[in-house]
Amino acid sequence: MEIVLKNTKSKYLAIFSLSDSDNIDETFERFSSIKYPLEAKIFAVNESISSHQLAQLKTHFDKINVSSFRIYSNSRDTILSGKFLKIDSAFINEKEIKNKLLLFNSEKKEDILHKGTVRSGERISSNGNLCIIGDVNPGAIVSAKKNIYVWGKLLGIAFAGKSGNKNASISSLYLNPLQLRIADVIAIGPKDKPKNCYPEIAVIDKQTIIIKPHLIESKN
Repeated sequence: MEIVLKNTKSKYLAIFSLSDSDNIDETFERFSSIKYPLEAKIFAVNESISSHQLAQLKTHFDKINVSSFRIYSNSRDTILSGKFLKIDSAFINEKEIKNKLLLFNSEKKEDILHKGTVRSGERISSNGNLCIIGDVNPGAIVSAKKNIYVWGKLLGIAFAGKSGNKNASISSLYLNPLQLRIADVIAIGPKDKPKNCYPEIAVIDKQTIIIKPHLIESKN
């Protein structure tokens, strides 16, 4: 089973596989902080999905603000299960399903732009860069395989370079985090609040995370 989640407002697109052995709660937890309505599409090739399985999936979709839900399958049992639950379901052949998935994969963006405050208990993770226009409150966790940019206050936990990239960085207009991590290097946030009025950036220098002014030098 392949699932496509799309947020048309911020053009966020996620594509992932789901099997019976997966921890569904953990799988969907990473989408819980997305505030805008999502569109969900399920692609099932030669796979019979029961109405019970679809009902469970629908419950998880409701928790992450999915406003529309559609099934594409070449299995009549799956289509009947969907229609039994009054889910929009379309019977199409295997080739058409694979073509639709290829189209979605070609649109997929690794970088994520999040607009709004990331509140305590919320998590946002990116497979590329993560840019947040808003504050990251204490108790919130943000992470990215590449760089993290916070156009606001960074007060929670930030983890950049998840894939081991030690050249990744974390920058913010107000850098006062609970904890910073870049690749495998971890640092506790500074005890004193920032007293400056310029953005700062955290980088690795000699196996230690340092914080320095993030200023753009003029070429003139």
